[in-house]
Amino acid sequence: MERTLEDGKRMAGRSSAAELVPYFRFSARRSEQNRCTIALSLWEKDEHLIHSFCRSSMSLTEKIPKQPLHPSIISRLDPEYIKFHEEVLQYITPPHTLPWDPALRNAPAVPGSTAPLKVGKTQDFHLTYTNMRAFTPEGEVPSAGWPVFIFFHGGGWTFGSITSEETFATNMCVRAKCVVVSVNYRLAPEHKYPIAVEDAIESLQWVLKNGKAELNINTAKIAVGGSSSGGNLAAILALKAAEPSFTPPLPSPLVFQLLIVPVTDNTATDGPGGLWEENKHTPWLSPARMNWFKENYFTNKDDWTKWDASPIFAPRELLAKTPNAWIGLGELDILKGEGVKYGEKLNEVGVKNVETVVYKGGPHPIMAMDGALAVKLGAQLITDAATALTKAFDTA
Repeated sequence: MERTLEDGKRMAGRSSAAELVPYFRFSARRSEQNRCTIALSLWEKDEHLIHSFCRSSMSLTEKIPKQPLHPSIISRLDPEYIKFHEEVLQYITPPHTLPWDPALRNAPAVPGSTAPLKVGKTQDFHLTYTNMRAFTPEGEVPSAGWPVFIFFHGGGWTFGSITSEETFATNMCVRAKCVVVSVNYRLAPEHKYPIAVEDAIESLQWVLKNGKAELNINTAKIAVGGSSSGGNLAAILALKAAEPSFTPPLPSPLVFQLLIVPVTDNTATDGPGGLWEENKHTPWLSPARMNWFKENYFTNKDDWTKWDASPIFAPRELLAKTPNAWIGLGELDILKGEGVKYGEKLNEVGVKNVETVVYKGGPHPIMAMDGALAVKLGAQLITDAATALTKAFDTA
């Protein structure tokens, strides 16, 4: 299976989209689970082919919805999302219903993204146990160096990599005129909490020690951010950086935290009065899938209330030291409630500027669905995030 996918990726680099269709249809016959990866490859070549490919490839296997939309949620969902879900997403088998296999990571965490933007330079750097990828903008370096945005991808601490959200990372690089450092933190279930947090901490330490020499960055202008589980790690890193004991000392506090559909409270449930109850029938990130992610990441339920697992439980005096924040949420995401509450708590403790934006009709994965034929809400979220980051860095 992996050989077929790798061959397909190589072909995608040197073939037209039309030439790729027969090859990818053959690959789809071999693995229903690969259709998501195949569709994304076609999208990056020619997004207008995705719908015809999906319709034809579905006929090669039983066209049975694996995650149909719940009737109670349809009238509230964004119409563009409904269309994309019904044509593509509902036929993808949810990973939490399958036996665990690291090969599940071969498919994209969420299909429907546009291609990454062109940047000036892309470089990889090693941490102790993993690596990071740095995207540097084109153009003249500012006199004090580039601002830097440390980014953590989503995927329930289980999926994703430095390549899975390159579209978002390169959009921030180009549009906010900053270096973006995307961290390839180690994944569960092989690497349990708090290993991902340790990788996040080391990424900031690396930037402070090596960023000026290696990337020509301005260590007085550092922001952190991430999506979903990556938003969780970014919020935690903002708290860790605010501790007086953090080493090496920051020359100045972090300037911003950009949190997209973040996990902030791992005690949340879909039971009566629970933070997930309102949207418990939402598509894609269901309570069952989120609980599966938590089981992968955590060894002990007692860890759920530790603030380096659930940042909403951080001491008020520490929360008050964290930087200004922009929080982007999907109205129909099960994580909306905890995201709203985290923004409210940051406001309560005196963080100067906290903006929480709720995208009407949007479920959890909208950030990664910014393609023109997918969900325009995703494109709007990326634009809004870039605007907020530009303002924080004063790079307009």
